[in-house]
Amino acid sequence: MGKVFKTITLRLSADEYSHLKQQTEMTGLKMEPLLRQLIMGVSLRPRPPDSYAALLRELSAIGNNINQLAHQANARDDATKAEIDEAAQLVRQAWRMVKDAF
Repeated sequence: MGKVFKTITLRLSADEYSHLKQQTEMTGLKMEPLLRQLIMGVSLRPRPPDSYAALLRELSAIGNNINQLAHQANARDDATKAEIDEAAQLVRQAWRMVKDAF
């Protein structure tokens, strides 16, 4: 059996409606999902800029490259564990900085 939905009518003043529209633009959500999330107590955050996804992809690629280099260096004993750990730590730090910025 499917969910039973209830319909409500909501009247807003012009200022309230304007504020709601601003919130939808800021979060990237449509009105209904935005209102549902607010009712459920979700703390909404601004939608990250489009460049955010590209930046995360780049960081992921860098992390993958470091992993590959670490495996090769370990196999040949070319790099110390401390150097590999430091590189991995820098990638994790970059991830945190990007996530915290948005």
